[in-house]
Amino acid sequence: MRIMSVLGTRPEAIKLAPLLRRLSIASGVESVVCVTGQHREMLEQVNSLFGIVPDVNLDIMTLSQSLTHVTSATLGGLERVLQRYRPDWVVVQGDTSSAFAASLAAFYARTPVAHVEAGLRTGNPYSPWPEEINRRLIACVAARHFAPTLGAKENLIREGIREADIDVTGNTVIDALLLVRDMLHTDAWLAAQQRRHFDFLDPGRRLILVTGHRRENFGGGIERVCRALAQLADRGDVQVVYPVHLNPTVQAAARDILSDTGHVHLLPPLDYLPFVWLMEQSYLIITDSGGVQEEAPSLGKPVLVTRNTTERPEAVAAGTVQLVGTDPEQLLRQTAKLLDEPVAYQAMARAHNPYGDGQATPRIIKRLLSMGSATDAANNECV
Repeated sequence: MRIMSVLGTRPEAIKLAPLLRRLSIASGVESVVCVTGQHREMLEQVNSLFGIVPDVNLDIMTLSQSLTHVTSATLGGLERVLQRYRPDWVVVQGDTSSAFAASLAAFYARTPVAHVEAGLRTGNPYSPWPEEINRRLIACVAARHFAPTLGAKENLIREGIREADIDVTGNTVIDALLLVRDMLHTDAWLAAQQRRHFDFLDPGRRLILVTGHRRENFGGGIERVCRALAQLADRGDVQVVYPVHLNPTVQAAARDILSDTGHVHLLPPLDYLPFVWLMEQSYLIITDSGGVQEEAPSLGKPVLVTRNTTERPEAVAAGTVQLVGTDPEQLLRQTAKLLDEPVAYQAMARAHNPYGDGQATPRIIKRLLSMGSATDAANNECV
């Protein structure tokens, strides 16, 4: 049975890493890994950490690449790759343009698609953009839907996906997080290396970890968040660590507003292992990342999300995540509440993580192997 996994970005690599590791040693399986190159340096960091060696690299990345370029280059490149390998299944993860294009290419090749992290929805086609439409379109061509939660499963059923084609597995990002956390907890040298790497941190100041990269926040949103961070740093009792995404728009906003601000540390994008270490050291996290919304609750860290909508409502309902948008006053008010009110902080820090128990990967592999190589699995009634 030949299974081809296609990934293009750092979040996809993190979330597929546990699956790829197990597929590489699964009996009776030939695992083929194809990277599109939608991200380059950040993707290579994750591949190195988890020992992922791609069999194919489309290398599509260009300077200031457009969504049209990512989609068309991936679609064209995968046509040749699928003809060469003729996999029994194509596995995609999440909602990137790489995942969407790979799903469409597999559909054109009449190859069944398995969608990991299926069923996330905000209901707003422009938030997140373009991810909301990407994942809806993937659902229409996927033959197997691995939903992280019951809510995600219900979203798919409402859209006409057969219940028999859906498995609720939990999210593989929890598998990846716990794997890396255990590395740090059991390897004293590795943990000491991280402490040395971040020796600039002030133990007397609480750490606020920040990430931000969503396209929906381009055009003012990222700038507003950065202005709020500058004010937070003036409190005197906190320090801000912000690994800045490589996107030129994100880089420009962060450097222009925060480069000369005291107690704000602008870093290049981090490997996943040091990022997990920073999450563990942080007091709270400010982010627009979907993955961080899922990961941080497993570490007991409150998350303020700089978006107006989220496709992960389970975290909001559980109390681990709060939507604050990009309005500086709202962000400052809610951050101050967590910093100054222990009861409010503990309510979020102790909340239950709804995204799984770290066993999503074996559930997915068990189902895939049980499906065999039946190509008629691609006949999804949604199409």
